[in-house]
Amino acid sequence: MATKLQLTDLVKRFERQSGAAVGGLTLAVDEGEMLVLLGPSGCGKTTTLQLIAGLIHPDSGSVVIDGKAVAGPGWGVAPEKRNLGMVFQSYAVWPHKTVAQNVAYGLHLRHVAGAEIKRKVARVLDMVKLGGLEARYPSEISGGQQQRVALARAIVVNPSLLLLDEPLSNLDATLREQMRTELKSLQRDLGLASVYVTHDQAEAMTLADRLVVMHDGAIVQEGKPEDVFSRPASRFVAGFLGTTNLLHGRLSTVRGTRARLEIPNLGVLEGCAVADVAADFRPGTNAWLSVRPVALALSAARPACANVFEGRVRTRTFLGDITEYTVSTGEFCWRVHAISSQRVALDDTAWISFSSDAATIMPDR
Repeated sequence: MATKLQLTDLVKRFERQSGAAVGGLTLAVDEGEMLVLLGPSGCGKTTTLQLIAGLIHPDSGSVVIDGKAVAGPGWGVAPEKRNLGMVFQSYAVWPHKTVAQNVAYGLHLRHVAGAEIKRKVARVLDMVKLGGLEARYPSEISGGQQQRVALARAIVVNPSLLLLDEPLSNLDATLREQMRTELKSLQRDLGLASVYVTHDQAEAMTLADRLVVMHDGAIVQEGKPEDVFSRPASRFVAGFLGTTNLLHGRLSTVRGTRARLEIPNLGVLEGCAVADVAADFRPGTNAWLSVRPVALALSAARPACANVFEGRVRTRTFLGDITEYTVSTGEFCWRVHAISSQRVALDDTAWISFSSDAATIMPDR
């Protein structure tokens, strides 16, 4: 499979900023792959997108698109010469142009013949479910339809790479969920290599073929969304990517990919998986453990398994299909997600248990 984008040791600094906005970032995007950059505000994900697009130039490192270097230290090929499609958070559609004129804009810049423009525009508008709205102006269509116009304009030019900067954040929750599904389906059908920037974890999980979590200008973990979620490599990733229970303790034994962790005032957690076998996990050192609320079982009687703790139900919050409980066991308070048909009363004694495969031990950092 061809590599469409290669970033190598990319560094970008800005004045009045203590550290690098992007610090030595290296990654690749293959043909047909949707890569999602996820992280909190200021982590460097939008700066990375701007470096790819040519809106800013790197201080060091390189950007290669379709095997051709398009940027290096202090220089870069102009954005319009990189054969990119871009979709912005603000839609960026021209209010004085019709839907068809907005979509056709990039084709006119490429001097495509009039009949071919009309054919391509009609085809892509059908793809994004805007057929029949060609003559309308942006003020005459909804926000979701305007976002489809922006997407159609980006893909009609058959770009080498599609860049998307939080394109769904201005939509309401229901429409945002619908557009995620449509966008992923369209990207797969077209086989477009894409880089998608977001701080929305659910959006990242839905869209990514490969997920890249960024923090302080660097990649802290990358992989398939389900792998990053279930096996976070650090306390930051575990806490940022959804809800989790984090416990701090000392390793008593380490055997390959499994370890025992002693938690003060709680007990010993048996046979839990380590996040990275290459990390320095040694008996006697401190480490963190992450276990998701959905991985915890809540029962009235003690189950016959390891990693079982007796506690008391402190709060109960109905969330629709699931109910979230907080259960105190000594000094630690667990968050547990149970199906709402399971009813546990407040102040009841309850037993928490989890499989060792559901917990991940991470380095003490």
